[in-house]
Amino acid sequence: MVGWIVPPPRLPVKTREEFSAERREKVRWLIERGFLKSPKMAEAILKVPREEFVPMMYRDYAYQEVPLPIPGTSATISCPHSYPLFYEALELEWGNRFLEVGSGSGYGAALAAEMVGKEGKVVTIEIDEETHRFAQRNLTEAGYGDVLLILGDGSLGYRPEAPYDRICITAACPKIPDPLVEQLREGGRLIAPIGRPQSPQDLVLLEKLGGGNVRVKSIETVLYVALRGRYGWPV
Repeated sequence: MVGWIVPPPRLPVKTREEFSAERREKVRWLIERGFLKSPKMAEAILKVPREEFVPMMYRDYAYQEVPLPIPGTSATISCPHSYPLFYEALELEWGNRFLEVGSGSGYGAALAAEMVGKEGKVVTIEIDEETHRFAQRNLTEAGYGDVLLILGDGSLGYRPEAPYDRICITAACPKIPDPLVEQLREGGRLIAPIGRPQSPQDLVLLEKLGGGNVRVKSIETVLYVALRGRYGWPV
């Protein structure tokens, strides 16, 4: 993984209590550094056991600020700070219809499910079949059976559940895919890394205004794997 040093795989030894303590410390760390601002986001991070979404041999590193490999082609679970970085900018709210492009481990969908609640809806799409199965197993075992998981090209979105209040793209795009902008509700927000894979990318927030207009602003420099699919980077 370019730009990151991945720790060596090892059998896990940490207890549930140790993970709980690390989770609380991670929330404190995220607040202190300005990534985490909303109580709702903090509650979600405290409730969702991130270690349950990490492969066994990397489980003990779950709360370290490094992306960890998961099953699938070039697939990872992003650094812990990435989730509030994206979701705080989206202003994810109770009752939102939320689309995630790139299910990964399922951890992001679980956090989103906590934030939108039973009145909302979380749809997550994954193009890699092995990664999709991993996310599906993790979400089911963690009790997030209401999340709708789709195996397919996320760059095309998922029209049956559109329009969406919020859309999160978790892979680097050449540009924001047109179908995703179309499936975003007026007044909605979309966040995505824009740029070439294996190079620093521009994390941008798009707001869909009235009359088909959009407003886009840059938030941060990030590093993500390439978006695959019709509107992604060539394989």
